[in-house]
Amino acid sequence: MNGLIMAAQLIAGLSILVILHELGHFLAARAFGIKVEKFYLFFDAWGFKFFSFKVGDTEYGLGWLPLGGYVKIAGMIDESMDTEQLKQPAQEWEFRSKPAWQRLIVMLGGVTVNVILGAFIFWMLTFSYGDNYIPNAEAKYGIVAYDLAQEIGLKTGDKVMAINGKPLEKYSDLWSTEIVLGSGVLDVFRDNETIKIRIPSNFIEKISDKGRSNYIDDLPRTLAVIDSIIPNNNAEKAGLKKGDHLIAVGDTSVMYMDELRVFLQNNKSKEINFKVLRGTDTVAIPTQVSEDGTIGFAPKIEFSMKHIDYGFFEALPIGINKAWTTLTDNVKGLAKVVKGEVKATKAIQGPIGIASIYGSTFNWIKFWTLTGVLSMILAFMNILPIPALDGGHSVFLLIEMAIGRPLSDKFMERAQMVGFFILIALMVFAFGNDLWKLFVK
Repeated sequence: MNGLIMAAQLIAGLSILVILHELGHFLAARAFGIKVEKFYLFFDAWGFKFFSFKVGDTEYGLGWLPLGGYVKIAGMIDESMDTEQLKQPAQEWEFRSKPAWQRLIVMLGGVTVNVILGAFIFWMLTFSYGDNYIPNAEAKYGIVAYDLAQEIGLKTGDKVMAINGKPLEKYSDLWSTEIVLGSGVLDVFRDNETIKIRIPSNFIEKISDKGRSNYIDDLPRTLAVIDSIIPNNNAEKAGLKKGDHLIAVGDTSVMYMDELRVFLQNNKSKEINFKVLRGTDTVAIPTQVSEDGTIGFAPKIEFSMKHIDYGFFEALPIGINKAWTTLTDNVKGLAKVVKGEVKATKAIQGPIGIASIYGSTFNWIKFWTLTGVLSMILAFMNILPIPALDGGHSVFLLIEMAIGRPLSDKFMERAQMVGFFILIALMVFAFGNDLWKLFVK
């Protein structure tokens, strides 16, 4: 069931993006009087499709292969490789009959829609939900550092004060691009002095290997103070009370929740003798640990969230900035792969990896946030100068405009085939990489 929910969210998100991307091409083509023969969500490979219907000159349909979608524009060499039409004299309603600048606009129509859509989604999310975050100043007891953080020199209890010299305002910025892509220097307050820790350039590989959850805890470090007791549980039976601060087990300090969790996991089904600070008194309370390593209480939250609401137009520049940051982050990530600083197997995710990010539960904010991110990624990927992609077509049109004549149909056919095989290879690599991570690693 979890897999179906993840797949359904991915398909829903991609369907929205693909339809609107192709609509960008469709509207631009129709604006210049170019005939559009097909408009398909998913590919009707080998002629198979779930359904189709015709309105005017255009056939609309749903294919069976969920790897994107397409519009078939009359008089254009595209992924359908239908060259029969090109053997006939050019018609005024064909793509090839139009000026190069009009054809360029048609080619950029899809990317343009994806960029606008991404900015719109982030704008509406910011306007509707505002901004919720934990101020870094609320991390009174610092961070909880797991294996990845410890590898780069961080320790539990460290207080990260700045990234690249800029004061850290939001605790969540500890997962910012500068950190993940390994281009950040942290100012860390430890033992009454400030030290600098440089994030390694291949940090994204480490996150890919071990997972985001092995970096630092999503929440700041908190004291092991009881906020509420779970009824009929071991904490209640032992006599623990709200406000108790668990400080030690024997001579072992367990003042913080991260220390307590580790200790309980290592002492499942055992009775342990807690030292508890109750008011000004220190009390010894024997407590039974359950089989799953818990005693049955909810801790007191030592920090507060900050919420900021934005007006309709006030949210616009913030949404545009989030969309732009998503785009530039992907450019930076690809640059690291090209430079050899990060392995492609660590940085690239296919549909299975993306579906896992959506998760097995539905949440509107997460769904639209990821859909906005994917819209910007789709725009970036499509503008790459690879034949068969919008970017490849655009490059050829720019060359045509520069030399004053169109490239030959034979060249365009061969370029389209090369681009097609490049895309198939990338697709196989992405799927294979996802399956390797899922089943082998």
